[in-house]
Amino acid sequence: MMVEISKDTYPWLKNYPEGIPYEINPDAYSSLLEMMEISFKDNAEKPAYTNMGKSLSFGELDKLSKHFAAYLQSIGLRHGDKIAIQMPNLLQYPVAMMGGLRAGLTIVNTNPLYTPREMQHQFRDSGAKAIVILANFASNLERIVANTGIQHIIITEIGDMLGFPKKLIVNAAVKYVKKMVPKYSLKGAVTFTNALATGSGLTYKRPHVSGLDIAFIQYTGGTTGISKGAMLTHRNLIANVEGINEWLMSKMRKSEPSGQLTMVGALPLYHVFALTINSLCGIKWGALNILITNPKDIPAFIKELKKFRFHIFPGLNTLFNGLMNHPDFATIDFSDLKITIAGGMALQKVVAERWEKITGCVLVEGYGLSETSPVLSVNPLDGHHKNGTIGLPFPSTELRILREDETWASPGERGEICAKGPQIMLGYYNRPDETVKVIFEDRNGRWFKTGDIGIEDTDGFFKIVDRKKDMILVSGFNVYPNEIEDVVAQCPGVLEVACVGIPDERSGEMVKIYVVKKDPGLTEDKVKAFCRENLTGYKCPRKIEFRNELPKTNVGKILRRALREEEMAKVGK
Repeated sequence: MMVEISKDTYPWLKNYPEGIPYEINPDAYSSLLEMMEISFKDNAEKPAYTNMGKSLSFGELDKLSKHFAAYLQSIGLRHGDKIAIQMPNLLQYPVAMMGGLRAGLTIVNTNPLYTPREMQHQFRDSGAKAIVILANFASNLERIVANTGIQHIIITEIGDMLGFPKKLIVNAAVKYVKKMVPKYSLKGAVTFTNALATGSGLTYKRPHVSGLDIAFIQYTGGTTGISKGAMLTHRNLIANVEGINEWLMSKMRKSEPSGQLTMVGALPLYHVFALTINSLCGIKWGALNILITNPKDIPAFIKELKKFRFHIFPGLNTLFNGLMNHPDFATIDFSDLKITIAGGMALQKVVAERWEKITGCVLVEGYGLSETSPVLSVNPLDGHHKNGTIGLPFPSTELRILREDETWASPGERGEICAKGPQIMLGYYNRPDETVKVIFEDRNGRWFKTGDIGIEDTDGFFKIVDRKKDMILVSGFNVYPNEIEDVVAQCPGVLEVACVGIPDERSGEMVKIYVVKKDPGLTEDKVKAFCRENLTGYKCPRKIEFRNELPKTNVGKILRRALREEEMAKVGK
């Protein structure tokens, strides 16, 4: 039952764009299956995904995912069993993901760049019984599969859904010319193509799936230590889809977009941000997703974007920054681009301002986590956004700031951001010990501790100061890496920057930054001078290291943890 609320209840509601409700209905669909089935019927002739010159319609996605579901049922997988999917953005992903859901299974999204050690941890921890994996990574699976509970292996190749003869050409080039497929031997493995063919001759039995069933076990990123599996229910994800729908479609309705709603799918679909906004919202909207398999190949990425008129572009700071630094980026037609949203990491002011200048579209920041399906807040899209903030809490979502003494803070006070809403995970899979560290209840409901330090202003906008564990303590003063990085990013000649704390006998910790140059003439003295002009003394970096590149996750998040570990190794701690 939804509680009646008004603008007087929460300060952020008075800044909601016109037409956006304060609450959404997390039970709008009985499950994600119902949402898919309705869209498949209503949008059968429309293209749903396009990749490498090949498109897949909603009708074809309906048919193929049903065939795959029938195959999974035929090999003995039952409602609630876990199936891992490990591949980049290819047409096979939505078929496998939606087929798994339609079979009543729980999807375990897996980063294709994981090492065998990381794969083993995730597969054992989740209890996955089956996996769909790209052949490029099968040799890693071979090394650890005997130590997991995986019983069924389905292997796909990059070109499998590109049609004849392109399938043969691409697969041969990847395997024999580029030599991207190390040799492997996996007994009993079947091909994705054969699984679909087998399923086409079987009868699909639709399972009874409820909103409380677990749809995904979404593992927390490698930036937070040992990866934990967040249990996201069908209802969790429907709630987030409904919230995103209200926030974004309010803008799109006023913009009167031309043609079919089209989205850029550059973030990997196994990542919770793209999973929800691209895959699941794309299904609800009957939208076309332009899948980018390798967004790090900027020239090819830009070439692909030139083929389409797109309306929505989700991404993150490093992706947008990388695109804008290519000379051909400004030649793309942005006339239909209405919404650009950054998530996953802090959006730097200089990137947001430059994006708007080049594209004519405002770049706003949102906020969420794997544990929250993922979106908790986003900036208004009506021009009343605040750069440097994560915006306003979503409909049916409450954010509050928790002091260190476990009492609620007032506006302007720093503390841990806590969230309450229908998108909050059930908990960490098989980790009640970790769940109790982040989930608590009070008289107002069930709260999730995000681990992010933030503040709320008097208008209800929230700002992240930093991750709790990333905070640097310099002579008793708190220093937040996000602030340092945001300042240094504005220094002329800087392309990218990362900030960490390193041990110091005198002050406990000192600030160190790692800089990738845009201007070869950039010097340490220039960076330090810029910092002295813009930061108080104890915040200024005492050490600067120039690098050709920074360590990142496959999504593009800068890995501060990897840099800290390097520093700890140097001092033998």
